[in-house]
Amino acid sequence: MTEQGPTRPVRILLVDDNRADVRLTQEALREGSLTAELHVARDGEEALQFLRRQEAFAGRPRPDLILLDLNMPRMDGREVLTELKDDPDLRRIPVVVLTTSTARADIESSYDLHANCYVAKPLDFDQFARAVRAIEDFWFSGLVKLPTG
Repeated sequence: MTEQGPTRPVRILLVDDNRADVRLTQEALREGSLTAELHVARDGEEALQFLRRQEAFAGRPRPDLILLDLNMPRMDGREVLTELKDDPDLRRIPVVVLTTSTARADIESSYDLHANCYVAKPLDFDQFARAVRAIEDFWFSGLVKLPTG
């Protein structure tokens, strides 16, 4: 289990280039029951720099969970998953694919690349907020045991 809870907020890295989806995720987390520290990377390259604490991201905290969109510029979510799961220092961070795609090929390839789960983004804000809170509740309610950073 991580040290989140009374000691510190849960740390989530959202990797998404869509500003509207970033705002929706921020709102949904604010409405949740846990205190979350949300960090945002706008594409896969920025996400890997954040996770490897390179350049402008030196000293950034390791996230407890990654919310990963699949379709992004420069480096897409599939490439990020491949890099993450091939890196011994990063492979244990749970990755939730949170994307608009409901294509069977995207779902299957995400699991083939070792995503921990796949959630299709609902289009309605209330449903989107419920989905984000369900992710938060599942991963951080104490039921799931997470690796330590």
